[in-house]
Amino acid sequence: MTKPTVGIIGLGAMGAGIAKTLRNNGFTIHVCDVRPGVADAFVADGGTAHATTAALAAVSDVVVSVVVNAAQTESVLFGDDGKGGAASTMRPGSTFVMCSTVDPNWSVALEARLNALGLHYVDAPISGGAAKAASGQMTMMTSAKPEAYAAAGAVLDGMAGKVYRLGDKAGAGSKVKIINQLLAGVHIAVAAEAMALGLREGVEASALYEVITNSAGNSWMFENRMAHVLAGDYTPLSAVDIFVKDLGLVLDTARASKFPLPLAATAHQMFMQASTAGFAKEDDSAVIKIFPGITLPNSEGPGKDKA
Repeated sequence: MTKPTVGIIGLGAMGAGIAKTLRNNGFTIHVCDVRPGVADAFVADGGTAHATTAALAAVSDVVVSVVVNAAQTESVLFGDDGKGGAASTMRPGSTFVMCSTVDPNWSVALEARLNALGLHYVDAPISGGAAKAASGQMTMMTSAKPEAYAAAGAVLDGMAGKVYRLGDKAGAGSKVKIINQLLAGVHIAVAAEAMALGLREGVEASALYEVITNSAGNSWMFENRMAHVLAGDYTPLSAVDIFVKDLGLVLDTARASKFPLPLAATAHQMFMQASTAGFAKEDDSAVIKIFPGITLPNSEGPGKDKA
């Protein structure tokens, strides 16, 4: 059976890994990225680069969007001025796979909008980080109509280690993703709080890290993000502002049904504080910089890193 031709829009940390995995798994890959030279650099090892999403979509059976948010997804599909995006050239019966973290209600509305154009849609947020995307081991939280799964199932299985099918229409995938983000954001915030307390109390940071990562209080986020703190490296793999957005989506969803989320609300405020303090584009572990009176590893003083 012939494999679908796949277009990947967005070659950031996750998108580049997804494109690489699909290429390694024998799919014909087309790519597009708004940053100059990024797509061309990727296709040096195979694939075709396109200057616009419309050009990419015209030659793709399945279009996979790996951009930051709903606004960027709208731009990808419909253009900044409401014309010229991928939806204008996608062939009837082709499929759009949306991998961003978005409001579930927005995803439901997008499914209806694309179906009206004769296009399939898969609500497919992703998790696992750049390394797992590149190794084909990331997780996808998907929901879609049966005909969308039939059209794009081989691509989903070719790009991820775990593909969860959570419902027969859009929305459920995005709901599960924002619940995952609730946990991820709270875990990062509390990991930073614990490390900050240890530093304040004079505990040697690497010793604290070693003990916690081998004790019951450990979490994947503590182990992963506090390693960034120990290294004094706040190069953004996932930025502070990602959790300003994602925890905001969590709270908006809960607010609609008057459901209390006290820990998520506190974590959101912590990321908001870090963002407004100037750390918006730094790695999300930089939320630790909001705590006063501590000297971070590899820093020149309380809350300051070496340039």
